[in-house]
Amino acid sequence: MNAAAPTTPRVLLRTLREVLAAQMGAQARLDRVSQLVAQSMVAEVCSIYVLRTDNLLELSATIGLNANAVHNTVLAVGEGLVGTVARNASPLNLVDAPSHPSFAYRPETGEDPFKSFLGVPILRGGRPRGVIVVQNQTMRQYGEEDMEALETVAMVLAEMLAATEFMEMRAAHGGGQRPDLPASFSGDILAPGAALGVAVLHEPRVRVSKLIAENIDKEIARLDEAVDTMREAIDAIIRVEDPSLAGAPLDVLETYRMFAHDKGWLRRLREAVESGLTAEAAVERVQNETRAKMLRQRDRYLRERYSDLDDLANRLLRHLTGAASATSKLPNNMVLIARHMGPADLLDYDRSRIVALVLETGTASSHVAIVARALDIPTVAGIDDIEDQVEPGDVIIVDAEQGEVHIRPQADITRAFSAKMELSSERRARFAAARNLPPETADGTRISLMMNAGLLFDLPHLEETAADGIGLFRTELQFMVAQQFPRLGAQATLYKQVLDTAAPRTVTFRTLDLGGDKILPYGQVADEENPAMGWRALRIALDRPALLRYQIRAMLLAAAGTDLRIMFPMVAEVEEFRQARDLVDRQIEWHLRHGHEMPRSLSVGCMLEVPSLAWQLDALMPLVDFLSVGTNDLVQFLFAADRMNPRVADRYDFLSPAVLSFLSQIAEKANIHGVPLTVCGEAAGRPLEALAMIGVGVRTLSMPAASIAPVKLMVRGLHLGELEPFVGQLLEGGEHSVRPALQDYAEKSGILL
Repeated sequence: MNAAAPTTPRVLLRTLREVLAAQMGAQARLDRVSQLVAQSMVAEVCSIYVLRTDNLLELSATIGLNANAVHNTVLAVGEGLVGTVARNASPLNLVDAPSHPSFAYRPETGEDPFKSFLGVPILRGGRPRGVIVVQNQTMRQYGEEDMEALETVAMVLAEMLAATEFMEMRAAHGGGQRPDLPASFSGDILAPGAALGVAVLHEPRVRVSKLIAENIDKEIARLDEAVDTMREAIDAIIRVEDPSLAGAPLDVLETYRMFAHDKGWLRRLREAVESGLTAEAAVERVQNETRAKMLRQRDRYLRERYSDLDDLANRLLRHLTGAASATSKLPNNMVLIARHMGPADLLDYDRSRIVALVLETGTASSHVAIVARALDIPTVAGIDDIEDQVEPGDVIIVDAEQGEVHIRPQADITRAFSAKMELSSERRARFAAARNLPPETADGTRISLMMNAGLLFDLPHLEETAADGIGLFRTELQFMVAQQFPRLGAQATLYKQVLDTAAPRTVTFRTLDLGGDKILPYGQVADEENPAMGWRALRIALDRPALLRYQIRAMLLAAAGTDLRIMFPMVAEVEEFRQARDLVDRQIEWHLRHGHEMPRSLSVGCMLEVPSLAWQLDALMPLVDFLSVGTNDLVQFLFAADRMNPRVADRYDFLSPAVLSFLSQIAEKANIHGVPLTVCGEAAGRPLEALAMIGVGVRTLSMPAASIAPVKLMVRGLHLGELEPFVGQLLEGGEHSVRPALQDYAEKSGILL
């Protein structure tokens, strides 16, 4: 192996400063950087690949490979060694690159003589913006100092590639569009609502100009001081008394405060400073690593933990640099735009000025989403590179009813949205007027409309909507927003608060539905090929019975002297229900043996989500006190279509004859056995789907709070005597969906949808 002269970030950065200060074009700057890196690292090749707007990695500068390959050689992310570095957002250090299984030879580059390979991702915001590579003909093992030096160059390149001239280069070769044109995007709805406002970028990027430390001890002291200041600021936010943040929103803020004391995170920051970086550069390096892990993480709840750490890094950078907070000088109708946001950052803003929130990443159970719903801020997430698409002051429409975001909208879109807002105002007025009216069909049949909930801040909606009760309380959400497993007392306290607040309405508690896409932040993640059909929900509870016993005990304690309804999820066969019911009976015995007051009444039921259970209904019905159909999982299992897979999630329609016939048979069996039946899920809250369910015999629906008023107005326009035979005829056909026929029926019948 060939020994090379040691390279340090400090030496290399000193040579790069001249390039950064010189007046030269984008291409000349990239060429000069690759030349200096090759010289400094004693490398025969230094190549810079830039990620274009069409998501291809283009060889944009090189020393050592064929010059004609520049701007002609492209690789997809994940293709070859360079594509692997970009996909994994992590370095790759190889002594014999051609022997690696991901090696992809490009004859036009002339790289066949080169054996050793060191590739480092150019990360900005945790996302790859390119890759820088050094190569040698000898089988050289690049050392830690080489890696550190190249990572320092990558940080500089990330800032360079964000400049206007480089953005134009990316767009010119990648087919990008001008940033001043209108653009529309679709995302995930985290909090419902709609708004038109002015774009405000949340915490515009803090640029770190000084990367190399002159005095490491001084930088560590600056870091420690900034961490202490940041913690004090977070404590101050939590100390402010705000009724809207009672319960779960406050819980997530407490969890967020715990992240600020994360020893592993603080250790990595100190190690980065000790390697020779300034405190700011250390925070940025660790932040990039955190973001890269977050973006690669499939588990949505671990992604949220990384998101909180990313938010803390932003706050720490502001304290270190003295950068002004984005919460000053804000318009009255601002739409906040952010890659990621923690709950504390959202609370930094004057909430009276926020009309909507748009995030690059986030889930409905994320900490910021929980707080946004508590504050009634329409929120849409899942829009890639959103901060790169928007300029401060752009007009932006956020339709968190449809999951759409329109940036710099054309006049016709603005007019259509304004008309929709006016119509929404009229609808809201009708909803308010119908609040105290019974959900009764025009020919006198009462339909029970229940509300779905999962946290304390959902409960005020019971009064607002005049719902008949809580048809589904998702108990797992308490576990997901906590930093550690909730103790018996904490569980019992929550359940008692729910029962007391809802009284005299009934509450149906669903036992823990974990697994699949719902993983505890402090739990172990099972590696499964198909987690939706794997070890989850009741299957976990039966394999770990202490978990279920603990939860049932908490429910029994909370429900002393009142009515308790317990429901098991993901029951696939009657025997599973028998085993779960046996656990309940044993806990009742323990309860009585220890002299605790019993609930006034106890009802135990199960969810029908797995189709196999539908063929055991005659055996199941005598054992259950009630039955609930869970539409979300049921449909994906019926059609073998993963609802998390965008290629097939929308391929099949809930309003297909297959689904409705299935529901019709279940409703008929429940009626024969005298077992109350509820349908709960997203579909139950959509007026047209609810109309179809009522048409096949369902009389109780449980849905999100925002859906109750629209469904109630729909119900009051129904003539059940006409609807049932009409829907019955539709089930006899073989159409993909009966949606068009139902929409036409509703329109002709004057039914509000």
